[in-house]
Amino acid sequence: MHGRAVVVGVGESRYYKRGEATESEFQLACIAIRNAVDDAGLTMREVDGVVSYMERNEPVRLSAALGMGDLAFTAQTFGGGGNGAGAAVTLADAAISAGYARCVVAFRSLAQGQFGRYGQSGRSRRSRGAGAFTVPYGIQTPAQICAMQTQRFMHEHGVTQDSLAEVVLASYAHAQRNPRAIRFGTPLTRDEYHASRWIAEPLHLYDCCPENDGAAAIVVTTPERARELPCAPVAIVAGAHGLEHRDGAGAFNEPGFPTAHHRHVGQQLWDRAGVKPGDIPVAQLYENFTGPVLMALSEMGFCEPGELNDFVADGNLQWPNGRLPINTSGGNLGEAYIHGFGNVVEAVRQVRGESTCQVSGVELSLSVSGPGYAPGSAVLFGKV
Repeated sequence: MHGRAVVVGVGESRYYKRGEATESEFQLACIAIRNAVDDAGLTMREVDGVVSYMERNEPVRLSAALGMGDLAFTAQTFGGGGNGAGAAVTLADAAISAGYARCVVAFRSLAQGQFGRYGQSGRSRRSRGAGAFTVPYGIQTPAQICAMQTQRFMHEHGVTQDSLAEVVLASYAHAQRNPRAIRFGTPLTRDEYHASRWIAEPLHLYDCCPENDGAAAIVVTTPERARELPCAPVAIVAGAHGLEHRDGAGAFNEPGFPTAHHRHVGQQLWDRAGVKPGDIPVAQLYENFTGPVLMALSEMGFCEPGELNDFVADGNLQWPNGRLPINTSGGNLGEAYIHGFGNVVEAVRQVRGESTCQVSGVELSLSVSGPGYAPGSAVLFGKV
């Protein structure tokens, strides 16, 4: 780490509401990868590594369809959701830093209109593993699981419903400046947020991410190769990916419950980077639901849990005047839910100075992936 691998290209497909994509999920993946490689000024034959998470589109088919060269490195991460976004970047970083590959694409593609909805409960007649402790009692969806964690966290630390609203309002406000965003042109007021129906208390409709079709990708290579390319490279300053003992144990039986599973991740990240949370001017925090975002802010060290109401109040999460603008492209809530990889792309864009809500003078840009699910992950990007 510490700059031995750099991001030289970012790319996306068009983002669609669920079921409206005119391309297949495989085609969306190819479009995002091709756009990222083109953005880097590279040829597809130079790509010799592919990494992702929870991905259906395998390197065998992708490499043939896109005309990649021989692949020297392929990998996916453990974990069941957006917690794999940062982890995939750390895999690309590891491959480049160790010399296993010279040019690695990290990506995620998702077409819920083609393969089914993540928000629906399953129809199995039997429940196994952790689900055996929850499904028979009606806890069947991610919204219900996150709602229970969030309710307990709010009760223990006096976190208000308005603090959840601040996350939503920031994402929607930023999406109004981003033409790529699904919610572009549909602003949201605080009254509309509070008036929306409950999905699973304390989560309103707008506390929950939409369902989308699309893909996003980045290209990672060596600093030496980057010097020959047109775009200024963005350093992978540090990454962290892991869990504390018994993080994610079934039936909410983990020692730290309620938790975003990012205490250990945060400690690792700051130790490896040699910086503090107060040094970070902008952050992209995965928000399938708003509650884990607040948990992650505290576990990553930005404030104590009891300080969250003040930390996020009065637009403090919004660009351009907030103390810590988050999800400046609109995030999962406002731009598109592509299992959080759009947040990685936006974190890189902030360092490049290309965001539609550009924070001034960004030297460091944080992406936190999948709070609420273990193992967690996070990546810190910065100037070379």
